[in-house]
Amino acid sequence: MVICLSSFGGVGDGQTLNTECIQRAIDQMAESGGGTLSIPSGIFVAGALFLKPGVNLWLESGAVLRCSSNPADFPRRRTRIEGHFEDSFNVALVNAEGCDGLTIRGEGTLDGAGEPIWDTFWRGVGHDPDFRNLDLDRARLCFIENCENVSIEGITFKDSQFWNLHLYNCRNVRVEKCRFEVPETYWKPPSTDGIDVDSCQDVTVRGCFFSITDDCVCLKGTKGPDALEDAGSPPVERVRISECEFHRGCGAVTCGSEATVVRDVVVENCRVNGIMPLARFKLRPDTPQHYSDIHFRNITMQAGEVIQIRGWSQYHDPKGKPEPQSSVHDIFLSDIRGAVYSFGEIMGNSMTDIHGLHLENIDLKARRAELRVSETIQDLSLRKVLINELPFGT
Repeated sequence: MVICLSSFGGVGDGQTLNTECIQRAIDQMAESGGGTLSIPSGIFVAGALFLKPGVNLWLESGAVLRCSSNPADFPRRRTRIEGHFEDSFNVALVNAEGCDGLTIRGEGTLDGAGEPIWDTFWRGVGHDPDFRNLDLDRARLCFIENCENVSIEGITFKDSQFWNLHLYNCRNVRVEKCRFEVPETYWKPPSTDGIDVDSCQDVTVRGCFFSITDDCVCLKGTKGPDALEDAGSPPVERVRISECEFHRGCGAVTCGSEATVVRDVVVENCRVNGIMPLARFKLRPDTPQHYSDIHFRNITMQAGEVIQIRGWSQYHDPKGKPEPQSSVHDIFLSDIRGAVYSFGEIMGNSMTDIHGLHLENIDLKARRAELRVSETIQDLSLRKVLINELPFGT
């Protein structure tokens, strides 16, 4: 059953607040056995919406579901954010919990209307050097938690105030042919992660486009010295990313900045056109992190770096405990071609065992033909690697 929002009095004039009528539509459809709520062409302003099991969302061509500019329309409550549960932080524009089989599809747009929020954030940073991400009321575009068999297809995620699509503790998720965008004219919208894969398994990201100012696909978990004991943060595993274009961002595919166990990841048949690293590994000194069995293959680059592995200390808190042991191993980069600024760096830290890095069949032009490697790195192999048409070795 497909029901149009117009049947519930939705007004797509870009000004009317539609939160109540959209939520009423969702609730009534759930009570009647479910169906698909269709958002027609128009700009529908809304605050936080909560999908229910059995209710799906379809955004028609020309449909825009836009965040209200009033932070009060996104109530504070306990929510998962930055690797833990915050007792009081804003919910998202579209929220779904326990909605197995959920689909969000169409040719329409989720619009965060983020620019005024970005301006407020940077004023806060300018006035207080200790200003944090969570010190400002702002909404993610979509937060999906504790769901299985989720499909998100065709949607444009635009101008998010914070993260775009946050998946937490989900399994069997497909994100296909979506776009994640912020204006190239705005120098640095803060924390506009494209997709945050937080403690999820069996996730496919295919045919998506990213032009943002933070990590495009970020594999996340929890943080802190006791992270491995956190039952609410299972490993990120069996992630497949393919046929994507990374146009702008801080990293095409990133492990961190909150992550504990990430394994069995394949990134293939992608293009990286922005000044960013293809593979970015953030190493927290306060968290036991274990990244393994990660493959990047058949990648075309006009980008910044191939690989970046280095420390990450933002907001770190060892809680008075010694630094835990971490590891990065069995990382494979192969069949990579194009041009980069530099090959990158593999630096690590004193408590991270880095070994088993394999680089093969790579042919790149580079402005700086160097790969910075720490002396502690073990088992780094380079086979058929050409930089500026010359064999490359460390």
